Amino acid sequence: MACQNNLVVKQIVDLYDQISKLVSLKPSKNVDTLFGQLVSTCLPTDTNIDVTNMCEEVKYMRSNLIKLCGEAEGYLEQHFSTILGSLQEDQNPLDHLHIFPYYTNYLKLGKLEFDLLSQHSSHVPTKIAFVGSGPMPLTSIVLAKFHLPNTTFHNFDIDSHANTLASNLVSRDPDLSKRMIFHTTDVLNATEGLDQYDVVFLAALVGMDKESKVKAIEHLEKHMAPGAVLMLRSAHALRAVLYPIVDSSDLKGFQLLTIYHPTDDVVNSVVIARKLGGSTTTGVNGTRGCMFMPCNCSKIHAIMNNRGKKNMIEEFSAIECG
Repeated sequence: MACQNNLVVKQIVDLYDQISKLVSLKPSKNVDTLFGQLVSTCLPTDTNIDVTNMCEEVKYMRSNLIKLCGEAEGYLEQHFSTILGSLQEDQNPLDHLHIFPYYTNYLKLGKLEFDLLSQHSSHVPTKIAFVGSGPMPLTSIVLAKFHLPNTTFHNFDIDSHANTLASNLVSRDPDLSKRMIFHTTDVLNATEGLDQYDVVFLAALVGMDKESKVKAIEHLEKHMAPGAVLMLRSAHALRAVLYPIVDSSDLKGFQLLTIYHPTDDVVNSVVIARKLGGSTTTGVNGTRGCMFMPCNCSKIHAIMNNRGKKNMIEEFSAIECG
């Protein structure tokens, strides 16, 4: 059983001890350094450590650390969203997203998620919901700017201030200001309208423990349209010290399509599932819509081979090619 006698686990526990003693998790030199060291320590994927099979002390540490990471990530996004939103009126904040420390990671993750989504949908989604978009909705922005130029994105967040900052980011962009809509609500209170989305994203920070994550998934399953796609963020190996894990058993009412584990500096795994009961060839309103590039079963293997890895895709319960 992996526990504190493991060198890497000991390093993580030591960093947790330092992080948990911080007076504030807002961006600063010390905070940035500690979390940078934590992420670097957790990135290796060639370890056989299973964080769900650790001793109780380390499990408790992991639970607390996930919450601390979420809080720090929220402060980081708020900090940079405020800076970008404060640029001069003649400047478009979206032209300066590169100042955000993890922007490159979001570019990689957005491309990865678009590629995986295109494997399991025969039409371009007209409306996408992102639940837990935060003050800096980079996933929506990256997908809208670079991959889905005709799709409308509805961003849901429980924090009105986060939505104000996010809206300010896109308000000066002539394109995204028309295609990015923000809703301030708890996802568990969102019922009517969820069945209008072709794709629903659930952010990693929505549901910081297993119980609340499953509760959010169950709510979406109840109100999403049959056949709609659910995309979730998960974590694998030591990266699960930073984010909650979404298991296939958590997806009741959905058909699991893919669990994909990056092996580069993209931290989050990607989980794709389809709400049971719908057609795989039409949109949620019964229309076929614009076509993606023709589905090719071998394309996903090409993604794997191009990255030089063999164990990135954990599970395929279904691959549909029309």
